[in-house]
Amino acid sequence: MNQKYFYRDLKIGILGGGQLGRMLLQAAIDLNLNIHILDPDSHAPCSALTRNFQVGSLTDYDTVYRFGEDLDLITIEIENVNVDALEALEKEGKTICPKPAVIRMIQDKCTQKQWFSQHKIPSAPYTITHTREEVVKQVNRFPLVQKLGKGGYDGRGVHILRTIGDLAKAFDEPSVLEECVEIEKEIAVLAARNAKGEVSVFPTVEMVFHPTANLVEYLFSPSDISQETEKEVVKIATDIVNKLDYTGLIAVEMFLDKNGRILVNELAPRPHNSGHHTIRSTATSQYEQHLRAILNLPLGSTQLLHPAAMLNLLGAEGYSGSVIYEGVEKALAIEGVFPHFYGKSITKPFRKMGHVTILEDNKQKLIEKVKSVQNILKVIS
Repeated sequence: MNQKYFYRDLKIGILGGGQLGRMLLQAAIDLNLNIHILDPDSHAPCSALTRNFQVGSLTDYDTVYRFGEDLDLITIEIENVNVDALEALEKEGKTICPKPAVIRMIQDKCTQKQWFSQHKIPSAPYTITHTREEVVKQVNRFPLVQKLGKGGYDGRGVHILRTIGDLAKAFDEPSVLEECVEIEKEIAVLAARNAKGEVSVFPTVEMVFHPTANLVEYLFSPSDISQETEKEVVKIATDIVNKLDYTGLIAVEMFLDKNGRILVNELAPRPHNSGHHTIRSTATSQYEQHLRAILNLPLGSTQLLHPAAMLNLLGAEGYSGSVIYEGVEKALAIEGVFPHFYGKSITKPFRKMGHVTILEDNKQKLIEKVKSVQNILKVIS
C-alpha cells in the first residue's frame, strides 16, 4: 500500500449522495480521503459535506463516464447506476469496487437468483417469469412472492400473490416468483473482503419489519440465534464474497425458516441499512470497513462492543413537506440514545429521514428503549 492513499492526491468517487454516501464521507474524513460525489439531487444529503459534489444522472452513460474519467477509484452507495460506463472505465484501468460485473448481476433479481442456484447458495425455490400471462400459469402454486427483476427498492417492487384476485397487481415484466417461506426470523449479515482476499464478517442482526410499509422498522444486534446458526451464516456470507471475488462491503439478507434452514434473500453490494448501528456498537463501522476494503487495507475488527438496536426514522404518515424532527430533546435525555439525521429537507410518508442507534446491555430493556424512542421521536412537517 502506497502512502499516497492517506493523502489528498488519491481521487475516490462515490456514485450516489444519499445517507449512505453521507456516512461514508464522515468515515472518509478520518482517513483524510479525497472524495467526489455524483448524485441527481442538488440537495442530496452529501451535497453540503464536500466541495467535490456533482449533480448528474447515475444511469446516464456519458454522465457517469465523465465523472469517472479523472478519478482513481470508484465505488457505489446505490445499485441503480450505469454499468456500461463503469465497464468502460474499468477497461481504461480505473479501479471499480465492487466490480461492474457484480453490480450488473445484483441489479437484476432474476440473474441474482440464478447466480445463487449456479453457486449452490441456499435460497427459496423460484421461477423466472417475463409476463403476467406466465404468472397466471403458476396460480396452482399460490401463495407466491413476486419480485420485480429490476428497479425495486425498500420494499417497492414486491407483491405477495395469495389468490386469483391478486393477479391484477402482478408485474407484467421480468420478475422472480418465489415460494412463500414460513419465516421464523429475518436476519442480515455484513461481510467485507479486500483485494488480498481477506474476509471479515460482522455479527448477525435480526430485523423487525413495519407491518404495512415493508420496510425495516428496527433491528437489533446480536441476533437471537444459536451459535451453530451464526457459524453457518458466516460460512454462507464468506462463501458468497469469495465466489464473487468481491472487493468492498456487502449486505446479505437472509431468512431463517420454521425448520431452521438459512435461505439467502437478497444481496446489496454496498453499505446497508442493516449496518448503521456499527458506527456506535462495533470496533469498526461498516463505512470504515468498506473504505478499508476498497483501498486494500487490513480489515478492522468487527467485535461487538455493545448490544445495540437501530431504529429507522421514517416520515410519519399524513405529513409531506419541510421536515420537522419532533421530540429530539426528550430522546436525547435517554441514556444510550444516539440519533443520526440525514439532512433531507423534505419529508414524506415512510421516507427514510434518519436513524437512531440505541445501546443497552439487557435485551428486554433494549426493546423497551426502542419502543420509547418510537413514541417520542417523530418526523413530521
